[in-house]
Amino acid sequence: MNKERRDEDAARRAEGLPRRRLHPDIVRLGVVSFLTDVSSEMIFAVFSVFFTTVAGASSALLGLIEGLADLSASSLNYLAGWLSDRSGRRKWFAVAGYAFSTLAKSVLLAATSVAALAAFRIVERLGKGFRGPPRDAWLSSMAPEGSRGYAFGVHKALDKSGAVVGPLIAYALLSGLGESLATYALLFAVAFVPAVVSVILLATIPDRPGARHDAESARHGWLRLTPSFKRFLVPAGVFALAYFSLGFILLKAYTMGFSTAQVVLLYALFNATCVLVAPAIGRLGDRIGRSHVVLFGYALYACINLWLIAAGGRPEMVAIFALYGLFYAIEESQSKAFIADLEPERRATAIGAYNFVTGAAYLPASLIAGALWSIAPAWAFAAAAGLSVLAIAIFLALRPSDVLGQ
Repeated sequence: MNKERRDEDAARRAEGLPRRRLHPDIVRLGVVSFLTDVSSEMIFAVFSVFFTTVAGASSALLGLIEGLADLSASSLNYLAGWLSDRSGRRKWFAVAGYAFSTLAKSVLLAATSVAALAAFRIVERLGKGFRGPPRDAWLSSMAPEGSRGYAFGVHKALDKSGAVVGPLIAYALLSGLGESLATYALLFAVAFVPAVVSVILLATIPDRPGARHDAESARHGWLRLTPSFKRFLVPAGVFALAYFSLGFILLKAYTMGFSTAQVVLLYALFNATCVLVAPAIGRLGDRIGRSHVVLFGYALYACINLWLIAAGGRPEMVAIFALYGLFYAIEESQSKAFIADLEPERRATAIGAYNFVTGAAYLPASLIAGALWSIAPAWAFAAAAGLSVLAIAIFLALRPSDVLGQ
């Protein structure tokens, strides 16, 4: 397929025709994600520190809330994907999800108690869970297989650009006004604005319906998914047990002497790295096969966690956050492109099933990480590294990519 795409591009250049570019609606979807991430990441960049040091919650409670948030994000994934494939519609499911997340952020405009923060974190993720599979299926329908990795990489780059801008705005507010309750309240209010704009912009993008499966129940939708995709769910689920919240790494930096504002800058660095490398990683996946890139992501995550055990200096933490951005670019974009290759007919259902399985694993992952952290942070990082290696072994044993010749 890659050779065919290169031959086609060469033929088009020989005929004086332009090389095919990204569909403009892929860029528009990226802008929507950019605005949403400006909003969400302004909040998330300070959430773990605010929740534990200002609101007074424990690290164990942080682990519980982060796990419940991830479970919340995954709880509607399969339903949303199945409904999208059943009706063939993509747009309005995505709009509903983005709108729900925006409404949830209004909780922070009224209260910032431990209960309010916990409710916001969990409820806001429900919208993410509902919008993800229809949007990703919508995006994959705009990109041919030979450039699908690049399309997802560009979308992730735009998405995480918002996660660079958002923390920088948070940093400016905290640095300029001081780390007070009034500053945090202003930060949450400012974060609400781009979330509203993103919903309005999304509503203007034309739908790109997929094939309808009117008579298909949720159970039959699952049964009709390809065996290769179901094999991929096994290592993906094991790896999800290792993939605890980034909040713990942010907390690690804080305990090493970084101020809250500096932790926000580290978070911005992580996102900036993701922005810079995501399109190139997508191109690499298109060229060498996405399964190789997915496996590299698992291995890189294991190495990052091993380094976190030994890291003792501030420059090391800076390097770790940059590497984490590279890992995130692989995991959050190329896994979805890989699924789109494995499951051409029911992509929203497959992405929903993947998100549900991995999200269900995030709850025990964060609970385990929170418990281990309370004993010794190194234990949490060691467990993550070991599970990552196990996921690699299972992937190599099951070989879900064999059908693709990757």
